[in-house]
Amino acid sequence: MAGQWIELKADDGHGFDAWLAEPAGTPRGAVVVIQEIFGVNHHIRGLTEAFAAEGYLSIAPAVYDRVERKVELGYAEADVARGRDIRGKVDWDGCMKDVAAATAHVGKAGKVGITGFCYGGGVAWVAAARVSGIAAASCYYGGPWNEFKDERAHCPVLLHFGTKDQMIPLSLAEEIPANNPGTIAHVYEAEHGFVCDQRLKNFDATATTLARRRTMGLFAACLDRF
Repeated sequence: MAGQWIELKADDGHGFDAWLAEPAGTPRGAVVVIQEIFGVNHHIRGLTEAFAAEGYLSIAPAVYDRVERKVELGYAEADVARGRDIRGKVDWDGCMKDVAAATAHVGKAGKVGITGFCYGGGVAWVAAARVSGIAAASCYYGGPWNEFKDERAHCPVLLHFGTKDQMIPLSLAEEIPANNPGTIAHVYEAEHGFVCDQRLKNFDATATTLARRRTMGLFAACLDRF
């Protein structure tokens, strides 16, 4: 489903952009998609539209807008450096307010799930603990998991790890679920960022397909109104 830019407002008055994709028929529920460090770029917009194609009202909030608007980066070394710099300036409380606003906006479609990738995987994990209205979360190779490993999720959560990931400690695949009975960690023989087909050295089609199947199973179980 083709998406479009809309503007949302958080409860502190901050206005920000979001990419919204609507399903063809009555929504099964809703999904909030959280970006990598590269902004709501073509890859993230495509993932958002893919969830809409599965029947979910889907939205990707531009959580970088509190620091810099219209951020859309590629995957070269310079883009990585710039993305990390912007990420380091994003306030977590403000980020959660933006996620909450996006969740409320699509909540008209029913129960809301959240998913995120890289930095967004960490955001999705924190949101599963702090943002009301989220019924399930599927979090991919989250950048700040170690920092927030002691958060307590209030909904079922899937965590996706890659055994070849040099940035995310694999030990968290055991540590986080140990503190969260409703959280399940899956480990794949894959690199960091394995879902992104624009990062050819990292992309793994087998891991992506399996993780996607698990994510859709979680959302079907926790979100579907039918």
